[in-house]
Amino acid sequence: MTWLITGGAGYIGAHVARAMTGAGESVVALDDLSAAVPERLPADVPLVEGSTLDGDRLKRVFAEYGVTGVVHLAARKQVGESVAEPTRYYRENVGGLATLLDAVAAAGIRRLLFSSSAAVYGNPDVDLITEDTPCAPVNPYGETKLAGEWLVRAAGQAYGISTVCLRYFNVAGAATPELADTGVFNIVPMVFDRLTRDEAPRIFGDDYPTPDGTCVRDYIHVADLAEAHLAAARRLSESGASGDLTLNIGRGEGVSVRELITVIGEVTGDRREPLVEARRPGDAPRAVASAELAAKELGWRARRDVHEMVTSAWQGWQRHHGA
Repeated sequence: MTWLITGGAGYIGAHVARAMTGAGESVVALDDLSAAVPERLPADVPLVEGSTLDGDRLKRVFAEYGVTGVVHLAARKQVGESVAEPTRYYRENVGGLATLLDAVAAAGIRRLLFSSSAAVYGNPDVDLITEDTPCAPVNPYGETKLAGEWLVRAAGQAYGISTVCLRYFNVAGAATPELADTGVFNIVPMVFDRLTRDEAPRIFGDDYPTPDGTCVRDYIHVADLAEAHLAAARRLSESGASGDLTLNIGRGEGVSVRELITVIGEVTGDRREPLVEARRPGDAPRAVASAELAAKELGWRARRDVHEMVTSAWQGWQRHHGA
């Protein structure tokens, strides 16, 4: 098989490409280069510049490289930006997916893995979020991921495409420093950024109904996430694989914001006390995955802990930001 990874030169995409090629899979990457670092990709992975909104481009890539399966990661993913630019998010995340699925169907490709998000759940009041927890996204980004899942399943049924949707929880860390996330949008790099500027970390609300009053989240190492993609791709490659599958990808363990900042202090040596500010609108007190279905269906479990995530992310931060 040859797998096309859309968004393949991004933070998660490059990890997936390395995991798949390291396991002997043939891979080609498509990326519009808006958030890409091409040097992240293994030297033997072709990189094609292009957008999933360009159906003709997709068809040419499928034909040129003999693509037999697609891992679709390309999407805009910033919650605040999605609130400010909802039409852009629907156009690129949902419209791009629709164009991709049309090209997949026309090419006779029968395997597709879709990058979804825990944002589809919104803010459920449950101890562990299972795949059966009702979906109620609270921002346009989450809405586009849920709409994407609907579209993937509908296209799978209509065109005979076997599909897997992976709902990521909070991704952190790096397999190697050069693969680290270069953006400052998620909590770990945001804390690194403040420490590098000699500022204290911030906690938004410490009066939630949690053990230490701060929000609790499920963090997963990006290398574990990449291995989940490999396991899902292998599942799709199995003879007779059919239908659709939707899985949470997390560790099944909650870590509070204050606990995470404590780990960051241990790793960086900067243990200054965080500033507590007002709650942010829409933050759920707790969002932790049940990861049992992924273990059952894929034989996959996350292996790396939060300390490993923070340590690897800090090494990457120092490499890219000169700290």
